[in-house]
Amino acid sequence: MVVQTEKRYYTPEEYLELEEKAEYKSEYRDGEIIPMTGGTTNHNKIALDFCRKFPFTVQGQKYDIFIGDVRLWIPKYRIHTYPDVMVVKGEPVYEGTNTTTINNPCLIVEVLSK
Repeated sequence: MVVQTEKRYYTPEEYLELEEKAEYKSEYRDGEIIPMTGGTTNHNKIALDFCRKFPFTVQGQKYDIFIGDVRLWIPKYRIHTYPDVMVVKGEPVYEGTNTTTINNPCLIVEVLSK
């Protein structure tokens, strides 16, 4: 016998409160909280390679690069996620009162693995 349980949906505020106390990172997708999987060393090398080379392509311009610990909020789709790399031109626009979540990247880099 299979017992179905009702799926719990969270508000963005509930997610952020839980995420602040969590021992591992999770993403938020329109009410659902999805645990993130760990990365591999090869995954990290690829993301780091982008971070090392990108500044040479935009010399003299004001860009900031953020890695996987900075969260992205996409309000249109109600998504909180941790891209591998984000690039912001100019100053980052923070969501809320802290510096853990931004909402204005001009480039998002996600390393895909099998």
